[in-house]
This record gives sequence, structure tokens and C-alpha cells, in this order.
Amino acid sequence: MAATTIVVPCYNESKRFPVATFNEFIARHPEIHWLFINDGSTDDTLAVLTTLQQKHPQHAAVFDLSRNCGKAEAVRQGVVAASRGTSQYIGFWDADLSTPLEAIPEFCRVLDRREDINLVVGSRIPLLGRKIDRHPTRQLIGRCFARVVSSLFRLSIRDTQCGAKLFRQAPATRVAFRKPFLSRWIFDVEILVRMSRFYRNTQSVKNTVYEFPLDQWREVAGSKLTSWDFVRALRELIQIYSIYVLGFRPRPRVAAGSETAVISQLAQPGPDPSLRRAA
Repeated sequence: MAATTIVVPCYNESKRFPVATFNEFIARHPEIHWLFINDGSTDDTLAVLTTLQQKHPQHAAVFDLSRNCGKAEAVRQGVVAASRGTSQYIGFWDADLSTPLEAIPEFCRVLDRREDINLVVGSRIPLLGRKIDRHPTRQLIGRCFARVVSSLFRLSIRDTQCGAKLFRQAPATRVAFRKPFLSRWIFDVEILVRMSRFYRNTQSVKNTVYEFPLDQWREVAGSKLTSWDFVRALRELIQIYSIYVLGFRPRPRVAAGSETAVISQLAQPGPDPSLRRAA
């Protein structure tokens, strides 16, 4: 298996962080390295992560953000930092382990055998024989959301929001994470749209993304998502479509975090005619 680094964003996770599970997995898979991002936590998360890092100094590191900047920016900064190393594969994983760590080697094997694939996406499809423990309402909302995304951006994807993704170190990956995201809640969609824009003159992004049906997934108590967040997600989806497809210019804003940056333009500004529907 190629050298792999997994980025794990953490915000106030000290009470539910599965230390024992991480310890066991790291001991069994020394070929996988970890970058834990403390996203300005106000509890003991940093201490928990530091203790874990000290137990596995050759395989784990901690990136401490002095201010909370949200999952999107925490993941982005983590991936950018990991890309400066020697890992060929870089991914991000939810700290609550709603997707079991055992799926990581399976994701890696997809990239090992498929050189044409640059991104493996976990997909929470409730197929027979799978253990997908997801609230029916959230499952329905997620399915509808994915259909809207597929229609707007021509991506044909079943699950955009699963917090388990693994990228190959490639130019498209660097472009996808180069600048702060416009969205805080659905940055996964923005990653796919940025990759689509990168490939638009050479090939379709659908030929470089692999949807991996998960064997197991479970909703973990203590989720920070609320019903209002789904409204925010729709608002962000409209914003992404307006800017990446219709070509509206975003308002400059300052992204919070240890690496503040003013977003005045995207990596490739202007409308994308390949994503816009024919009249």
C-alpha cells in the first residue's frame, strides 16, 4: 500500500473521541499516518490529541488552530499541510468514526489498483448485507440533496456528504484545496465542482471519482448538525452554483483560522459553460 495520511478535524471532541480505537488501529497499520486538527476547541480536545500523538510519535501529528474556523477550513489546512509530505494518498475522516477505520485500507486498495482514479468517496447506500445505521429522515434528505447536486453540476453521485474521502496526490487535488472554500457545510460539493473545472478540458470528473459503498456506517450521538444546517446547506448550494456555473463573483471575505486569507476570486474565476445546462 502507498504511503497514506489521514486528516481528522476535531472540535470539542474530548468526551466522545475514541482514543482506544485509534490506538489499536495505529498499532495494526503503521503504514498509515495521521494528522489531527484541533479546530480551536474550548474543551480538552488538544490534550487528548497530544497524548495520542505522544504515544505514536512516528505516525501521528497534531495541528493546532488557535481559533475555530469550521470543518471545511480545518480539513483544507490539514490536507495542504499533509501534501507537503511524501504521502501519495491523503484523505479526511470524521473524528467520531461514523465510518469505521477499517474502511481506510479498502479505499487505499482502490487507488492502488485503479491508476485512473484520483478520489475515493464513501457512500452510505443501504444495500442488502450492509450495516448503514442512518436516521430515515436524514437518509431521505441526503438522497434528495445528492440528486439536486447531480442535476445542477452533472456529477451523478449518490452521496456527497459522507465524511470519509481519500485523494491521490495529483494536480486536481492541489487545485481543489488550494484556496479556502466558499461553503462551511457542503465543502464536499465544492471539492467535486473544483475538480470538475480542472478536468473540463481533458476528461470528465466522473471518470476519476470512485464511489465506495460502505459495509458499515452509524450515526453517532452528539452530532453538531441541526435542522437549520440543512437550510444553510441549500443556501450554500445556490451560492456555489451562482459562482462556479453562472460566473457571479463572490464577495471578498476573511476566513477565520491561523492562516487568514481574503477570498477575492476563485482558482479559475468566471462561468463554466461545461456545467451549464443547454437552453
